[in-house]
Amino acid sequence: MPPRRRDPEKLRTALDEQLVTLGQPPYDGPDGGLEDALVAAVLTAYDRGLEPERAAARFAVRHLLDRLAAAAPGRTVEVRVPPYAAIQAIAGPRHTRGTPPNVVETDPRTWIELATGRLTWADAVARGSVAASGARADLSEHLPL
Repeated sequence: MPPRRRDPEKLRTALDEQLVTLGQPPYDGPDGGLEDALVAAVLTAYDRGLEPERAAARFAVRHLLDRLAAAAPGRTVEVRVPPYAAIQAIAGPRHTRGTPPNVVETDPRTWIELATGRLTWADAVARGSVAASGARADLSEHLPL
């Protein structure tokens, strides 16, 4: 499944709101770099001890989940990052009804840090930041993106 195409104006608005909160000028780069700039801005907010703007965090999480789905297509593992998004990824037996047998759930900050390589899978699991159930619920092979 190809990644969802998001409205560049909504992405730019969310990014600019996050940048204003950080005391930075609005984004003046190309539309093609909006999602990566959003991820960077959200990480900067976390680094400064701030809660990122909701729309910026949502778009950053969804972008990184879409990248995982594109890099590891399939429907064996459901990756949940409440309250923003969930995807199915990883090749293998397909789940069709009820609770999936392989589920990974984490918070937005942990997901962004895992996807960008700031946090390793082993460290996230050890500190209890990731709930992973099922034989195929180890994403270490697919991270960072």
